[in-house]
Amino acid sequence: MIRGLRVAIDERAVVVTAERPLHVLSSAVRRGGLGEARTIVNLHVDKHHPSDDLERPLADFIAERRLPEPCVGLLTAAWTEHAEVAHVTAGGFAVTTVATVGLSNRTTAGRAAAARWQPSTINTIVIVDGQPEAAALVNAVVTVTEAKTLALAEAGVRSADGHPATGTSTDAVVVAATGRGPAARFGGPASEMGAAIGRAVLHALERGIAAWKVRNP
Repeated sequence: MIRGLRVAIDERAVVVTAERPLHVLSSAVRRGGLGEARTIVNLHVDKHHPSDDLERPLADFIAERRLPEPCVGLLTAAWTEHAEVAHVTAGGFAVTTVATVGLSNRTTAGRAAAARWQPSTINTIVIVDGQPEAAALVNAVVTVTEAKTLALAEAGVRSADGHPATGTSTDAVVVAATGRGPAARFGGPASEMGAAIGRAVLHALERGIAAWKVRNP
């Protein structure tokens, strides 16, 4: 585990808390984009949760748990108690990944039509103990997505139309860095940081996909 980082998992949420603010790039519904966070929350909601009421359940949960701000927030219809955690240290970078996996609304990017927003099911949170440049964080998001697609392909997951699934319809990604340790200009799979991230994400999602299949034969 990365020093100063705490991961708590229960049936309501995944909560990642850091002693010091993390540098974050995310597609989160609360405080998404580029910024800082002391806490990252992946909150379980019903799969029919309305798209015009995204931040209220997060705000209520953050207040109830008295979580430190700034807080980046995700919503998921996957069961958070089944979240998978993976730790990888390689090339001087320590990486922790926490992922929730649900595969009920599988889709294929580039082939699927636009659809109504639903709570995300494959939400991937990555924390790296390092000092990546902003461009490296963007690159790391690509690496996370590539590793997710690899995990789905190797597991033989397909969309309803029969095409290989690249994800679910509203997956979300958070990449965060501690701002200490080794610097990184790049975050792609050929870089030291990106290679560590890719391995951690693949390990977490392989287990998550396999477990989902067991629960949903």
